[in-house]
Amino acid sequence: MEEWVRIIQEIGFPIVVSFYLLYRIEAKLEAIHAALVSMNHQ
Repeated sequence: MEEWVRIIQEIGFPIVVSFYLLYRIEAKLEAIHAALVSMNHQ
């Protein structure tokens, strides 16, 4: 049981950080996409 807790502690934190960073980057990518689309239509 202790081994599972250690594995979750070691792997869980990087997973949470990765999802947070992906969420932050997603908004920026949407803004870039919208800018490129608007440039295409001009």
